[in-house]
Amino acid sequence: MKQLLILGTGCAKCGKLYEVTEQAAKELGAPYEINKVTDLKQIMALQVMVTPALVVDGSLKVAGRVPSVEEIKKLLA
Repeated sequence: MKQLLILGTGCAKCGKLYEVTEQAAKELGAPYEINKVTDLKQIMALQVMVTPALVVDGSLKVAGRVPSVEEIKKLLA
């Protein structure tokens, strides 16, 4: 099961990243658990300085932008 974290303070881009990440995981049919992290201390503990960010299984994949569904599918595959 993929562990997906959406890091951000709750801005519109963070919400959009959550939506496209969830859509990509569903389209792949991959089992996943997706969580939002909005606490700045937790985000900084993950050494992320720009949000929104996507962390997959503990590895930072995207920061500072919202990728397309297709790009996220490639990151999850």
